[in-house]
Amino acid sequence: MDDIERLSEKAFPNGDIYSGDFKALLPNGKGKYKWSDGTIYEGDWEEGKMTGKGQIIWPKGAKYEGDFSGGYLHGFGTFTIPEGSFYSGAWRMNVQHGIGRKQYSNFDTYEGSWNEGVHEGCGRYCWHGGNTYIGHWKAGKMSGRGVMKWVNGDLFDGLWLNGFRHGSGTYRFADGGYYIGTWSRDQKDGKGTFYPAGSKHPTLNKSSRSLGYEDGKNFLSHNLSLNSEEGRAPTQSVKCSPSEKISIGGIFKNTGQKSHNSSLLDKNQNLCDPARDFTCHESSGMSSHTSDEGQHEVHDNNTLVYEREYLQGILIKERVRKYAELTCKTKQHKTFNVKKAIRSSCLDIFKGNRSYYLMLNLQLGIRYTVGKITPVPMRAVRYSDFGDRARIRMYFPRKGSQFTPPHYSIDFHWKDYCPMVFRNLREMFKLDAAEYMMSMCGDDGLRELASPGKSGSIFYLSHDDRFVIKTLKKSELKVLLKMLPKYYEHVKEHENTLITKFFGLHRITLRGGRKVRFVVMGNMFCTELRVHRHYDLKGSSIGRVTNKDKIDQTTTLKDLDLSYEFHMDKLLRESLLQQIHLDCKFLESQQIIDYSLLLGVHLRAPEQNTLLETGDDAISQGELMIPPTRPVLVNHEPNILSKTPGPHSRGNVLRAYSLGDKEVDLLLPGTGRFRVQLGVNMPAQAHCKPRHDEADSEVELFDVYDVVLFMGIIDILQEYNVKKKLEHACKSLRHDPLKISVVEPKLYAKRFNDFLLNTVFPDLS
Repeated sequence: MDDIERLSEKAFPNGDIYSGDFKALLPNGKGKYKWSDGTIYEGDWEEGKMTGKGQIIWPKGAKYEGDFSGGYLHGFGTFTIPEGSFYSGAWRMNVQHGIGRKQYSNFDTYEGSWNEGVHEGCGRYCWHGGNTYIGHWKAGKMSGRGVMKWVNGDLFDGLWLNGFRHGSGTYRFADGGYYIGTWSRDQKDGKGTFYPAGSKHPTLNKSSRSLGYEDGKNFLSHNLSLNSEEGRAPTQSVKCSPSEKISIGGIFKNTGQKSHNSSLLDKNQNLCDPARDFTCHESSGMSSHTSDEGQHEVHDNNTLVYEREYLQGILIKERVRKYAELTCKTKQHKTFNVKKAIRSSCLDIFKGNRSYYLMLNLQLGIRYTVGKITPVPMRAVRYSDFGDRARIRMYFPRKGSQFTPPHYSIDFHWKDYCPMVFRNLREMFKLDAAEYMMSMCGDDGLRELASPGKSGSIFYLSHDDRFVIKTLKKSELKVLLKMLPKYYEHVKEHENTLITKFFGLHRITLRGGRKVRFVVMGNMFCTELRVHRHYDLKGSSIGRVTNKDKIDQTTTLKDLDLSYEFHMDKLLRESLLQQIHLDCKFLESQQIIDYSLLLGVHLRAPEQNTLLETGDDAISQGELMIPPTRPVLVNHEPNILSKTPGPHSRGNVLRAYSLGDKEVDLLLPGTGRFRVQLGVNMPAQAHCKPRHDEADSEVELFDVYDVVLFMGIIDILQEYNVKKKLEHACKSLRHDPLKISVVEPKLYAKRFNDFLLNTVFPDLS
C-alpha cells in the first residue's frame, strides 16, 4: 500500500478532473472522475480503469449503478434514464447480457434472458395495455414455444417465429371455445379443429400447466365467426426507449446511446417449455374470467366440433362432427401409435436410449468419414470404387483412441460403403463438404421423425431439413450396392432425375455383432413453403386408401385419397413426364418394383385463384398499383432468386410454353422468387375431382387452387423376386392391372407411367 498516493484533485489538459487514489500515475482504488462533458463516475478503480463497484451519471440524467470491469459495465447493475426507462440485471461489456428486467418509457416491461442487448431465451413481456407473452425469444423477437394472453381474455399457446404465430398451437377464446391447429406468419394455415364454448379436450390441462398458468386452460381457441379477426395477434410493436448500449472502453470514453426495439408478436418452430428455462408465474390479474367454466362444462356427446382447413388465413374445408366421434378418433390414434411403437425395429437393440445412441454414433462416423475422404484429390470414379474393398472401417471405443475422439455413446464399429462414389455424388449435387458435415454433425444434431416407416425403418432429419436418414434392411443395402454403378451413371447423365438422391451409405456394428445400416438422402421437401398435402402414389388401387379417422397434419396419403388432378403448363408437363419415363426405364433395367412418386403440394389461398398470370408485364411497377398476391411465372433472373436449398441446387431451369419457351422463375408475392426445376417449385392448378361419398360431412368450399408441387421417386430398393411373378401370374390374366399389388418391372413401370399421365397430370389439349 506504500505506492498508493492519495490526491485531493488532479486536472488533465483536456479538462477532465480526477480526485482519489493513484498508483503509478493511474487511478487505482477509490476515486471520482469528471469528464469535460459533465459525465461523472465515482467508485472503484484498478490500473486506470473502472473496476469494481461504482456509479456513473451522464449529463442528460442517465445513471448506472453496479458492477464495472476494465472500464465496461460488466456484472450486475441498474441503468435508468429520466424518461422513465430502467434496466436492472446482468451486463457484459456495456450490453445487457444474462437475466434482467427492463421497464420501457411507455411502461412495457420485459423480464427474462438477454443476449447482446436483445431478448434471447425465455422471458416475459407485458404490454402496458395488459397483453402478456411468456415464452422463448430469439434476436429480440418471439420465437419458439410461448403463451400470449390478450387483455380481452383470448390466449394462444404454441409456436412462434420472428414475432408471429408460426407452427402448431392452440387458441382459446375468452368465451371458452378453442381452436387447435397450425399457423404460418400469424395466419391459420393447415388443418385444425374448432371446439365451441362448452367443449373440452382431454389433452389441454396437462400442456397448459407445463407453461406455468394456474387456470389450467391456457390453450387458445378459434373464432366462432369465419371472418372474425379477433384471433390475430395485435400488430403493435414493442416500443422501447433509446440509450441502452453504453460505449465506455476506458476512462476517457464518453457514453453512447443505442435505440433498442423489440418485435411484433410471432410464431416459432423450436418446441420448448418456457417453465423449464425460466420461472414464469402468472399474476392473479391474468387469471381467466372464465375460471369457473369447468363447473359448467358441457359433456353432451352430441356437441358439434368442426374439423377445418385453412390456407393463408382462408377457410377452404370444413367437416362437422360430433364430440363423441372425435373422442373415439383420439382413442383410436393412441391405440394405433402404441401398436406401431411395439413393432419390431432394427433399433430395438439400443433399448431405452436407442435413438440417442444411434444419432451420436452416425454423427461420429460421418464426421470421421467426411474428414478422411475430403482431403483426397478429386478424380473420376473407377470400377474399383464400387467393389467390396471400397470401404472405410474404424472402431470407436467410448474412451477414444489414437484415431477417434472419446464419446458418450457405446462402443461401436463403423463401416462406410463406397466413400469415393458418394463423395463424387455429393460434389455432383453441389454439396460442400463442410456444409454437409455441419448439417449432419452440428451442435443442433438430428431429430427423429414422429412415426417409423411401414417396415420398421426409422427416419431422421438433419437440423436444417436438408437431409433424411433412413435405416435399411440388409436386403435393401444389397440392392443399393448392386445398382450403385448404374445409378451413378444415370444421375450423371440426367441431372434432372427425380430418383432419390443418395449421399452416403453406412453401417454400425455393436458388441455381439448386431448391425444397423442406414442411408443419407436428400429431402425433397426442404423448402420454406408449407407442404399442405403429402401423397405416396404407386398407380395401384389395392390397399391404397387411408382411414379418414387416422389422417392428421403429417399423414402421407395414398392413390385413392388423391382428390385432385393437376393442370400444368404444356412444356413443364412434357418435361416432367419425359423424365419420369426415363427414370422408370432405368428402374426397370435394374429389376426394381414397388417404387412411388412422393408428391408434396403447397396450396395457395383461394382468394388468389384466377387464371395463372404470366409474363413480366404482370408485375410491372408502372402499370400495377396493387402487387399481385398469387403465383406468377416470370422470366428467369438468376441473380434475384431466393436462396436455393442444397439438395435442389442441381438441375436445369425449366422453360414454359406460356412465356414463349423461355426459362422461368416462380414469383410468390410476399414469400420469394424461386427457381423452377423438375420436381421443385413447379406451379400448377389443382382441380378437385367429383366427390362420390355422399355420406361424408366434409365440405370443400373451393374447386380450384393454385399450387406449387414438389416430387420425387422414392422406395427404389425393392428388387423384383421371380417367385412373386409365378404367384401373381394368374392375377395378371384375370384382374384389372391396377388391382395387382406385385407385377414384373416392365408392367409396373407402364402402370406407374399411365397413372401419372392420365390421372395425376392429365393432358388438357
